[in-house]
Amino acid sequence: MTGWFADRWSRWVAFVGQRETGEGLALFRILTGVALLMTIGGPAVAGLVGSIWVDVAHGGIRPLQPGWLMSLVGGATPQGAWTLVAVGLTASVALIAGVGGRATALVAGQTMIALSSANTHARGSYDSLVINALWLLVLSDSTATLSASCRWKTGAWTSDRLVAAWPRYLIIVQIGALYWFTGLHKISIYWTPAGGFSALYYILQQPSWQHGSMHWLAWVYPLTQGATIVAWLFEVTWPLALLALYFRLHPDRPGRVRRMFNRLRVRSVYVVVGFGMHLGIACLMDVGPFTQATLAFYPCLFRPDELRAAGRRVGRGWVRLRSARRSDAPA
Repeated sequence: MTGWFADRWSRWVAFVGQRETGEGLALFRILTGVALLMTIGGPAVAGLVGSIWVDVAHGGIRPLQPGWLMSLVGGATPQGAWTLVAVGLTASVALIAGVGGRATALVAGQTMIALSSANTHARGSYDSLVINALWLLVLSDSTATLSASCRWKTGAWTSDRLVAAWPRYLIIVQIGALYWFTGLHKISIYWTPAGGFSALYYILQQPSWQHGSMHWLAWVYPLTQGATIVAWLFEVTWPLALLALYFRLHPDRPGRVRRMFNRLRVRSVYVVVGFGMHLGIACLMDVGPFTQATLAFYPCLFRPDELRAAGRRVGRGWVRLRSARRSDAPA
């Protein structure tokens, strides 16, 4: 028993001790910063800060319950609300630029918690997702590359410095939990054959989710049924995507199932379907920055060497495009 435990413990230590370059974490940081900027900046640009985060006693529309941080900066008053908004917006820009590392993520997360918890009637599910992402960034060395910090330290925007890989694995677990539990919660009959797979059609008819009139969906109703099936299967089978990621981590190990998953590119199927699903949500529904917050996790589904290879392909394509434009220009 002792030998078995020691062997498992050694494997665990080796697993959490893995190191890699930081492209995935850097892209996660940048995209999370964009999602945070949209989450806090949207109400600010729309002139809704006073309505959402100011107590009725100070000109808001309902009584609020400010937490410790909002109370510290003046409470649910215009001054307190705008102070937190300013801090949140500054932190989001710093995240995108890659300044401050873990401290910036911690400040951003606490600010987001303070604003989100003050008025539970005005927060969306993406608030929790952004907060979780920021906590994961607190655990991550996300400024090792593609950051201003990297530029200051090395003189270049990119670096080969190695970082711990386990925060990226936690990010993958988080997106997996999001999809799987969301799928398990879809217990309405309308997600099943008994309800005609009509869930998405009815959801898109609700004015609270619409960008505009959706009456035209009646003409393409079978497409909404297909989308309902795909969305539900995508979510409830997400553990298969996690298994596919594990198989790709050690492609040389034996096993027919491993070879089948890698040959069928199961991970790519989930990535393409997920991206298409979120693009459709963004086009058809008004769900705030939910799409941006969710897609921020996607770069971590790829190993850093895969991201670097993709970056090189994009760079070569850009060079060829510029060369073609120059050759076509009149002399």
